Amino acid sequence: MSEPATTILVFSHRAPVRESIINAIGRRPASDLGRVTYVEADGVADVLSRMDSGDIDLAVLDGEAQPTGGIGLARQLNHELDDCPPIVVAVRRADDRWLATWSQADAVLVHPLDPLTAAETVADVLRSHRRPAVRG
Repeated sequence: MSEPATTILVFSHRAPVRESIINAIGRRPASDLGRVTYVEADGVADVLSRMDSGDIDLAVLDGEAQPTGGIGLARQLNHELDDCPPIVVAVRRADDRWLATWSQADAVLVHPLDPLTAAETVADVLRSHRRPAVRG
């Protein structure tokens, strides 16, 4: 029996940024995690709706998104959702890592995204937030 695909929400107001995040992480960030499917969101309402749905395993939010950035959105989601999925924030400058920490993000990626680092970071976050299998 194969493991269900992991669903990752990718948020940015810019399609090229979403594409670069998806390409950097890849369809299988680690061999022990199985395949990944992506859901793209270009607006805050889409993010809130999808995160509320309960079918998102991890979110990658663009810290530079306009008009609402992923840093503030990460903090909002962590405060408003009882069972908030892990969140990774992508920032433009390494100096902005502290803002992502303030947002309570589980990890930070820095543009330009390195595929090895991005995949490894996402895999580490997914492993540390795995939900136990329901048996019985």
